[in-house]
Amino acid sequence: MNRVAAFQRFQRFHGFHRFHRLHKSINRSIHTSNARHGFLREFFGLDSAETGDRPTEKNRFGMMEDSPIPEIRKRAEFIKSHALCPVTNKPIRFTCPKSGVPTHHDEAAWKSDKKYWEEQKWRQLKESNMYDVDLRSGRDFPELDFPGPTMDDQMVNLLNWDTYFYTRNYTSMDSEFQLAVATKMLTYPLTMAAVLDQYSPYNLKPRGPLTLEGLKSAAALRYTLFPEKKNGPSWQADRPMRFFIVGARMESQLPWHAWCQLAFLFPKTKIELVFIGPEAYWDRKEKVYKRIENNISERVNENLILTYYTSYFHTLHNSGDFMPYDPYLDAFFLFHPGLGSPESKADWLKSVPGFLESKCPIYVTGFHRDDMLQDWNWVHDNFKEEMDILIEPTENAFKSTKWEFNDSNPQEIYQLNQQLFAFRGKRHHITT
Repeated sequence: MNRVAAFQRFQRFHGFHRFHRLHKSINRSIHTSNARHGFLREFFGLDSAETGDRPTEKNRFGMMEDSPIPEIRKRAEFIKSHALCPVTNKPIRFTCPKSGVPTHHDEAAWKSDKKYWEEQKWRQLKESNMYDVDLRSGRDFPELDFPGPTMDDQMVNLLNWDTYFYTRNYTSMDSEFQLAVATKMLTYPLTMAAVLDQYSPYNLKPRGPLTLEGLKSAAALRYTLFPEKKNGPSWQADRPMRFFIVGARMESQLPWHAWCQLAFLFPKTKIELVFIGPEAYWDRKEKVYKRIENNISERVNENLILTYYTSYFHTLHNSGDFMPYDPYLDAFFLFHPGLGSPESKADWLKSVPGFLESKCPIYVTGFHRDDMLQDWNWVHDNFKEEMDILIEPTENAFKSTKWEFNDSNPQEIYQLNQQLFAFRGKRHHITT
């Protein structure tokens, strides 16, 4: 199964494509337990369940093939009918008793797989298995009661998830299960916030991955994001800041109140999130991706607008739809883009030159280190002389804490937005 097909299957199992709650309903859902519970089921595509117990390893762990949850049993069947054993290259028939996930052809292959044991992959598979059971357990999900706007004097610490949740006054996260649910939904807006914030967790080299050019690009964006920090008269941009989310998929299905968490961190600035790509527009009523002839904009509140284009970026760029770009107002975010994957690199070859031409920063995430390095190497192979590096490859401070695995290769284990790097079109400095 290729990368695109694997990701589409991931979306189907985890139900992102089935979320369709409207903004008013979302606002209501965070005030009542039953509505919030229904909201979660719709977003993750979950079925009702009768149990509502506190999640623990004891009541969440089990063999996938014996699960009382039909979706999980079907997933185990899919693995056994499509995945191959990493030791024998034969169909997977054996379920690892430590993780509950089908992983090998037989017990002998399971015991002899040195990499499996040395890297303790069974631990991450076990966590992924338990998290998926928890999402379908029917328990209440107080971790999805997100806070409202920040107070004028509120300082939010974006060092990591713990400091963010604490300083933003989220409901206490009492277990890894709660963290997995909350961070999976918030990883997209918080990944963006962390690179934009004036107290970003990414330090300047050599103490961190941020380069001098990266600091310059971040400083330009922060000039707009934090107008109150400048001396002299207050300055306001004549248009919203634009954050282009190119190749959008799951990002376009996130509920509005999740994206509001990004806007709440920058209350002095108007923000437009521009979703671009064939799967950028999700019709929440009909529960399908739709191609649209003209862009659609949705105003969430006075400071946040969501705009959707279902054309490829290079088509829109070549027609001048987004001109002019401004490094003080614009940035690009590519979440798991697969720049170097065989299925999509031809399209990215057409789009990346437009990113570079804009001279605006491009932030890229990956599912795991190998995925990120494939994109990193592809960018260097094709555009090395045309770009400046802004952030060297690093682990994302706001990756999802929920472990996932590829159904076609269960030992490919990953987290949403686990890795991060950034680049920008090269600026040529003229000396006299």
